[in-house]
Amino acid sequence: MVEENRVGKYVPSEAEVLKEKKRLQHNALFWKTLISTISTLIVVAAISVLLSFLFFPVIQVSGDSMEPTLSDGDVLLLRKSGGFKTGQLCCISWQNKLLIKRVIGIPGDYVDMDDEGNIFVNNHLVDEPYVSEKSRGKCDLEFPMQVPDGKYFVLGDHRETSIDSRNSAIGFVDKSQVLGTVLVRMWHGVSKEDEEVD
Repeated sequence: MVEENRVGKYVPSEAEVLKEKKRLQHNALFWKTLISTISTLIVVAAISVLLSFLFFPVIQVSGDSMEPTLSDGDVLLLRKSGGFKTGQLCCISWQNKLLIKRVIGIPGDYVDMDDEGNIFVNNHLVDEPYVSEKSRGKCDLEFPMQVPDGKYFVLGDHRETSIDSRNSAIGFVDKSQVLGTVLVRMWHGVSKEDEEVD
């Protein structure tokens, strides 16, 4: 029933006023929730990017120099750290490229390699279960050699094809070139063996 006041204008009923009030409250709550959610997502994204940039970079493997440990296309989470240990996988910066290699010798270590590709550190044969075929590879340096202060001797696990500290193009890697160590593989790319199975 339409109610009119004394001057003939429409006056909403109490039920209509309550309905409109609920609609306005619902709209206000919707927009408040939407803005709050978007703000939270922006903050989380900014923190994630900051953490990724400062502490946990994410990179993708390109090439086969670390097979069979890592495959072309693998996505890795790195951890930026100051100290690097023998056997750790690390990411190094070399000529505007990022390379994944394994730390074999740390500052002060004596590194030697025989004709079959066996590695000796401080006169001890290094057990390398991660290497499928040992090889001298693309080696143009003379062994034995001592790792200088602030430098590292790094090798790829696919010794036949890897360009690493055995080659004068890379040689010893300066500590400032090491971006971080591999924390975890987040995504597994397709290796040559996987392609052959398919």
